[in-house]
Order: sequence, then structure tokens, then C-alpha cells
Amino acid sequence: MKHGKKYVAGANLIETGKQYDPAEALDLVVKTASAKFDETIEFHAKLGVDSRHADQQVRGAVVLPHGTGKKVRVLVFAKGEKATEAQNAGAEYVGAEELVEKIQKENWLDFDVVIATPDMMGVIGRIARILGPKGLMPNPKAGTVSMDVAKAVNDVKAGKIEYRLDKTNIIHCPIGKASFGAEKLQENFDVLMSAILKAKPATAKGQYIRSLAVASTMGPGIKINASKIN
Repeated sequence: MKHGKKYVAGANLIETGKQYDPAEALDLVVKTASAKFDETIEFHAKLGVDSRHADQQVRGAVVLPHGTGKKVRVLVFAKGEKATEAQNAGAEYVGAEELVEKIQKENWLDFDVVIATPDMMGVIGRIARILGPKGLMPNPKAGTVSMDVAKAVNDVKAGKIEYRLDKTNIIHCPIGKASFGAEKLQENFDVLMSAILKAKPATAKGQYIRSLAVASTMGPGIKINASKIN
């Protein structure tokens, strides 16, 4: 695959095979983000667990101190008083069966996070096949199934992100924008890393954090020394 001049220039700043301390890596990732738009900084962690086993799942949510830099569109499934609370908290879309129907019939997915009150989960089950593969299905572990919809909306708007393993036992998360600078990215990185370490399954054997890397949207990956994190 042929890369552009900016990518190559960024890649030249990185020593081949070197694993950096987090602070160095985040400083470098900002320098390699040279696109005309404000690039997202992505975090990738490969874990020494097997996600096929229920007792080795790693999943949760954490509020990043500086958010992700992305405007998050929130859809809340709620009725009555809870629907009003969600609207007052700033949710972009609030509704019940009519929104389920809109998603079913129009394949409408103009939102980033779905929150629901527990009583709505039976209704949402009808669109689980649509929401699930896109990582949009509300989940109690992520705090997106809650009676306190106002807090759930506020947390998401403040920079709450969900982390979970993919099929290859890797967690991928945004930790901010290049414009944040290395210091704010480091604070977001530390909070996410701490949450992942706390979520280590009791049944996990051997090295928990197998590999770590950060990268900007258009830039090369920068490896972080995982042995200093475990």
C-alpha cells in the first residue's frame, strides 16, 4: 500500500521496532497528525484474555476528563416523566415505539449513543439485530440502561466512552483529538488505562496487557511499552 507524503513524514519520526513510554508516544502522535482536519487519536490495546469465554469479557465505560472532542448525538428510549428528563438533559432524540419503527422501516441511524430506561428494553429487543452489530445496543454495564436518564445523558455528553473487546481480543477507543495536545491526551489515556486494568477478569492468566498502541486518524501507529503498564 502506497502512503502519502504526510504519512511518510510522520512515520519517519517513529523509530522502527521501538516501544515508547506513554508520554513520549502521545507527544509523537500529536506530531504525526498532519491532516487538514483535527484528527482523532485512537487507543488500541490487545489483551491476554479469550473473549469467547463469558468470564473473560472486558467491558465497561469511563468518563474521559477532557472528553473525546466529538459532538455526540444521543437517542433515549423513555416514556412520560423520564422522556421529559432526557429532553431537558439535552438528548437529541427521545421517544419509544415510534423510534423503533423508524429504525426498522427507514434504517435510521443518525445517532452515536443509545440510552434506555429498563422498561423499554423489551421494545428495543425488536431492533437488537440492527443496533447490536453497530455497538449501539444499550447495556447496564456501560451505564446506558438506567432510570437516571439525565445522568446517563450528561455523562455521555461529558465524554463518557464505552470500551469492550472485539473478536480478536483488542479494545479500540478514541481518547481525544490532536488539538488537545499531549498533556490532555495523557490524562484521558491514564483514566482509560486504569479502568481497563481494574476490569481484569479473575480468570485471566499470564500477561494481561499484551500490546498497546496509539495512532491518529491518518497517521502511523506508535507502540507503547506494555510491560510498564501491567
